[in-house]
Amino acid sequence: MFLVSVLVAFGLGPLLQSSLLFYNGVQWAGGLYLIYLGYSAIKASKVDAQGMQKAEDIKPSLFTSAINGFWVGALNPKSIVFFAAILPAFVDQEKDTVTQQLLILGLIFCVIAFISDGTYGLLAGTARQWLSSDINRLIFMRRFGGAVMIGLGVFTISSIYIFG
Repeated sequence: MFLVSVLVAFGLGPLLQSSLLFYNGVQWAGGLYLIYLGYSAIKASKVDAQGMQKAEDIKPSLFTSAINGFWVGALNPKSIVFFAAILPAFVDQEKDTVTQQLLILGLIFCVIAFISDGTYGLLAGTARQWLSSDINRLIFMRRFGGAVMIGLGVFTISSIYIFG
């Protein structure tokens, strides 16, 4: 999300607000990426479930998690438009440090998001043991999660046409 705030600070937010083609392109890219992630989760659900049961202590690499999170966040035009609409309200435009102020606000948001998302991750980690005790439960959860991602991707793309 810090990248999103950096992009907004340097003018991408207004570009997305003024260019429907660019906004829709980013929205399509984000939606297609979510569909790809969902399809991948469903396709590999049995293999992933078996792997999770065999090696409970193995987790995705930090790099893989970071890359997946980066693309989901970076390709979400709504977050850029949101940052472009909200952050300027907290900036003192009388000063010559508007870009720096936007960067600091984006950093503050990232710290808060890290704490809240980290808490969610810790809570999810505690549920992992129960989920991994049954292979059918793991397969179901991977497929369900994949279906949700596909649904979100389809919604992201179709919202272009539904909401204009």
